[in-house]
Amino acid sequence: MFAIITSPPVSPASSRPAPYLGPASRAQARFPRPLYVQPIVGHVSGRGRGLSSQPMGGEPCCPGPAPASSSCRKMAAAAELTLLEKSLGLSKGNKYSAQGERQIPVLQTNNGPSLTGLTTIAAHLVKQANKEYLLGSTAEEKAIVQQWLEYRVTRVDGHSNKDDIRTLLKDLNSYLEDKVYLTGYNFTLADILLYYGLHRFIVDLTVQEKEKYLNVSRWFCHIQHYPGIRQHLSVVVFLKNRLYTNSL
Repeated sequence: MFAIITSPPVSPASSRPAPYLGPASRAQARFPRPLYVQPIVGHVSGRGRGLSSQPMGGEPCCPGPAPASSSCRKMAAAAELTLLEKSLGLSKGNKYSAQGERQIPVLQTNNGPSLTGLTTIAAHLVKQANKEYLLGSTAEEKAIVQQWLEYRVTRVDGHSNKDDIRTLLKDLNSYLEDKVYLTGYNFTLADILLYYGLHRFIVDLTVQEKEKYLNVSRWFCHIQHYPGIRQHLSVVVFLKNRLYTNSL
């Protein structure tokens, strides 16, 4: 059984860049309200990926066009690493190969042996971009980041059974109840990779399911609006008033 560390949030280190958003209220101190919110009023239709013309009391936190096809198909690890490269500001893209039946990504480095595995390569890219703070700033935070990277590979990847996904989202929803990010108040590589891994599931949730896993929805909405993270992935629509009023 995968253990979840429930220690108190780690305070930001002085060497870390300022957080993307600052708290403005008790509710937003836990889950800051994204700056990019378009004033579109309506309700989410279908599977929660588009807006209808019927008015409703809330406005979408993350409005955007419905994707042309379902995103439930697992993103190839190479494509995910390419997204990460762009989000880290790495200009020269690497070429990846896949190994074995599970298509584990492999990166051939210029000055050493090849690197194998999503989280191993991702950590290498973070160091290559000189953004080691994304791996954690203290011993405890580094351990929490590593824990969630393992969680991404062992618990999220390869699962498509609805019961498994419900259990996963329920556990994550409970964990995020008093946290902005997975480590507490610091944005890390764990948030990026878990966002990429969960996108295929979150995009197909109904409005009711998004409200059921409200803490996950709030975290996900925040991460997809973090500068440079989403790239070409479809925007998942949430109702802004639902995400924040229930935290008061």
